[in-house]
This record gives sequence, structure tokens and C-alpha cells, in this order.
Amino acid sequence: MMECKSRRTDDPGITQALKALAGSIGKVLGASTELSTEVPGLKLYRSSAPTAPNPCTYEPSLLLIPQGKKRVDLGKQSYVFGESIFLLTSIELPIVSRVSVASVEKPYIAFFLKLDMGIVRDVLHTEEVRISTPSAGTAGMVLGEATLELLAPCSRMVQLLDTPQDVPFFGKLLQREIVYRLLQGPQGDRLRSIATLADQSYRTAKAVTWLRENFGKTLNVDELASIAGMSRSTLHHHFRGLTAMSPIQFQKQLRLHTARQKMLTEELDAVSAAFEVGYESPSQFNREYKRVFGKPPMRDVQALRAALVS
Repeated sequence: MMECKSRRTDDPGITQALKALAGSIGKVLGASTELSTEVPGLKLYRSSAPTAPNPCTYEPSLLLIPQGKKRVDLGKQSYVFGESIFLLTSIELPIVSRVSVASVEKPYIAFFLKLDMGIVRDVLHTEEVRISTPSAGTAGMVLGEATLELLAPCSRMVQLLDTPQDVPFFGKLLQREIVYRLLQGPQGDRLRSIATLADQSYRTAKAVTWLRENFGKTLNVDELASIAGMSRSTLHHHFRGLTAMSPIQFQKQLRLHTARQKMLTEELDAVSAAFEVGYESPSQFNREYKRVFGKPPMRDVQALRAALVS
């Protein structure tokens, strides 16, 4: 389990900045628990209690939690974070998330910003940007320690919602500043490696993208390696480093997540959903579904629907 211990928890400046960000988010949310804002890519969340595990997909993003804590499971790797510790995701990944620390008195409050990889590449091409030395291996998900320099543009982005007419101009400028701060930090090599064409992680990302778009097809790992321009063994090594899964495990996660969504939103039965996402054996689908989500397909979907109604 990854749990980054912050050296800044006693820093009064960081503590005050987190408190101010939580207050701004709470003010914008009002009585809502979730809000997709006018700022492109920015979503805000609140929960007054811990939540059940929620399988979903994280896009390239920054997740800051100024109050409360969250746990995110990627394959067999777990990340626990909150307050001065943020989560940076540099590629689309199927994960299971849950709010782990929250209460009525001190609710979980989150700032989730989907990163525009076009902006990342543009900032990388700026001569003034200096990236940290690459670390050994490049995971697609990493914990980082918040700085005042990072928290400041995040707070201004939330405050920008008070003046909607300014969003089109300042929204992208603030994302550029946030991306710049992330690139300048110890996690900067993660974003750079995904955005840089010649890097092995970028090649691996091509394989991930192909799988996301073709998960229903029979997987030939040699063909996938060819798409990425790598040998089979090199692809396997870098794929696992980036996603914490093998290509086959990754494909299975995509199929199961998609089938779950189809049953929930399109009201498909389990057999139809299994065939639609590429399974040839409904019994295998049922076994693997229960292993991942804890219940047989239809029981799980019925529970989800009941939770949505309540």
C-alpha cells in the first residue's frame, strides 16, 4: 500500500491553504455532493461519510483532497492519500476508489482536475521549463506532496467560478500554471514521459490506448507490442510498470467495468453484456465479475440501482 507521509503537515502555510481551498469548494458546492464546473475538466466533490468501493476509470488528472482521505486501488497496488498529499494520474486507468475518512463534522472535500495533455505538451516545449531527473520506472499513478505554489492556482481556479465570464480566458491559464507546478515537482517526469513521443512510457501509452479502444477484440500480445514499437518482453515490463497490470489483466478490467456500466445504464442482462464486451463464456464472465466486484452481475447491478434511488 502506498501512503505518502507528508513532511508539511505542521507547516501553518500549507494547513491554512488547504483550509481555504476546502472552504472555497464547500461554498461552491452548496448542498450538492458533486459538481461538474464551468472550468473545463474541473469537478468538485463532498461526502459526509466513508463510501463503498466504486470501480471507475481515472483519466490523466490531479486529485487534491484538502479535507478527508481517499483510497484508490490499481490492480494490487493501493494508494491512500488526502490533505497535503495528492494523487497524480498520467494515463487512463481502471481503478476502484472509496472515500476512507469523512464525517458530518469534517466532510471529505475534493478537487479533481482532468489534465489536458495538449497543454502538458505545450508547457513542455517552453524553454523555461526544467523537468526533474526521471526516477527508476514510471508508474501511471503516483502520490505527491502539495506545495503552496501548487495550491495557489488550484484555489484561484475554484474562486474563478464566482466570475463565469472570466472562465474562458483564465481557465486554461490556470491549468497551464498547475501543469507547470506539477512538471517542476518530483512527479514531473511522469507527465513528461507520457507526453514525449520518444519515451518508452509514451509507446506503452499507445498500447494502453489501443486496448481501451479495442478491448472487445481477442488480444494478441505480439501484435500489441508491434503497435507500440516494442518487443513483447519490453512491452510487458513497461506495461506492468505503468498500469500495475499485464495487458491481459488490463483488458479484463476494461471489459468488466464496461459490462457493469452497460447493465446499469442500458438495462442489459448479464449474458448480453458479457457478449458485448468480448466474453465467449457467460460462466467465465460471472466468475470474473464476482471476483472483481464482490457479487454476481445482476445482484451487483440491482444493489447499485437501489443505492442510486436512495
